[in-house]
Amino acid sequence: MEIKASDVKKLREKTGAGMMDCKKALSEAEGDFSRAEKILKELGLAAAAKRGGRATNEGRVFTHVGENRAAILEISCETDFVARNEDFVKLGSSIVQDMVETGKPAVDPAYAAKVQEAITTIKENMAIRRGEVMETDDHELISDYIHGESGRIGVLAKIRTDDSALLANDHVRGFAFDVALHVAAFRPSYLSTATADAGYVREQEEIFVAQAMALGKPENVTKGIAAGKLKKHLAEICLAEQGFVKDEKRSVVQVAQDLSKQVGGTVEVAGFVYYMVGEEV
Repeated sequence: MEIKASDVKKLREKTGAGMMDCKKALSEAEGDFSRAEKILKELGLAAAAKRGGRATNEGRVFTHVGENRAAILEISCETDFVARNEDFVKLGSSIVQDMVETGKPAVDPAYAAKVQEAITTIKENMAIRRGEVMETDDHELISDYIHGESGRIGVLAKIRTDDSALLANDHVRGFAFDVALHVAAFRPSYLSTATADAGYVREQEEIFVAQAMALGKPENVTKGIAAGKLKKHLAEICLAEQGFVKDEKRSVVQVAQDLSKQVGGTVEVAGFVYYMVGEEV
C-alpha cells in the first residue's frame, strides 16, 4: 500500500525516529498509525536496552515548588552535551513537576517508562538516579535553587514560621532563597548539631581526644581541647552553625533570630535537600 509522506512526517515528529524507520514501520503496520508507533517504540526500547550498560556519569538536577510540596530530581546521562539537550531538560522538568502535583516518588514506574521512551529519541543511556518530595504545612515555605546553567547542583530549603501570614513577607521569602543559596555554596551535612548523626559525632570525638592526648597534656586539658575541636568541626558542617552566605560573621541561626525580631514572629530553617550530579549517595 502507498504510505503518505504526511503520515511519515507526523510519525517522525511524534516519535523522533528516522524518516526511513517511520516509513518502514507504517508499511509493516499497513498504514495503522498507532500500530506503527508501537513498532517504533518496541524497536527503540530494544536499542535502549543495548545502551543500558553504558556509564551515566553526567546528568542534571531538577527542582519544582508547588503550593504544599516541592520536589528535587536527578537524572543521569552519558554526556554533558545531552545534559544540556532541550528534550532532556523538558523530560526532567515534566517529571519533577508531576512529582509535585501528584506526590509520587521518583521510583514510580511511569517515570522510568518516560525515560525509556526519551532514550529512543535522544539515543543515549539515561536513568532516574534519585528524587525526593518535600511536604509543607500552613506554616512552612520551600525555596529552590539550581546552580548555573548546567544544573549540576540543586537545593530545596524549608523555612518554618509560627505565623502563616509571615510566609508572604518579602524578607522571609528572601531569607528562604538565601538559605537555598547558602546550602548550594557550603554543602552542609546536617541541619544542626542536635540533628547530627550520633555515631558520626562519637567517632569524631574519639579522633579529637586521641589527637589531644598525643600532646601529652593533663586529662582535663585534653578533654577541653577535644571538645573545642569537635565544636568547631560541627559548626563547619551543620547548617545552623555555619557562617551565613551573605554575612559570615553571623551564623545562619543568628540571621534567622534577627529576622524573627524584625518581622515580629519566629522564623527558622526546618530542613534542606542538597543534590550534586554524580555524588556518592
